[in-house]
Amino acid sequence: MIHQLLTQLATSATETTESTGIFSSLGIDWTLLLIQIVAFLILVAVLAKFVYPVLLRAIDKREADIEASAKLAEQMRADAAASEDRVEKLLQEARKDATAIIDTAHKEAVVMVAEAEVKATKKSDHLIQQAEARLKNDVSEARELLKHDTAELVALATGKIVREKVDAHKDADLIRSALKEAN
Repeated sequence: MIHQLLTQLATSATETTESTGIFSSLGIDWTLLLIQIVAFLILVAVLAKFVYPVLLRAIDKREADIEASAKLAEQMRADAAASEDRVEKLLQEARKDATAIIDTAHKEAVVMVAEAEVKATKKSDHLIQQAEARLKNDVSEARELLKHDTAELVALATGKIVREKVDAHKDADLIRSALKEAN
């Protein structure tokens, strides 16, 4: 049964192809095909005239922008690397300068401390000399005053002794009274 069906289809297909042609068997109409080909060519011509140039210009511009951006990015990378090198050199120089400044400041501080010590020593020596001179002067004035007071006391004691008879007890009383009068 299947065999019969296949045989019938094969015979009917060969009959149709012989009578109408291969394009008819495919369902293609020549006139419609020609109209579609002409419409396609007109469409391609219109696109080639108006659309493709605009698209190609946009694509070319976009490609040029991308290339310019890539070149600019590469240039910026190179500039960044050069700037980084310059910054590193400047940092090294700044570190050297800072070290030199610190060393100079340290040396100056040592000199200033030494000078301050010398000045302080000189000033303290001068103050000590002034104090010693003042002390000598005060001692000498005190001695002179003591000599003067002693002389007055001796004179006073002598005067009292001469007026009265002297004994040990009386002598002690005279000295006490002379001292009381002197104060």
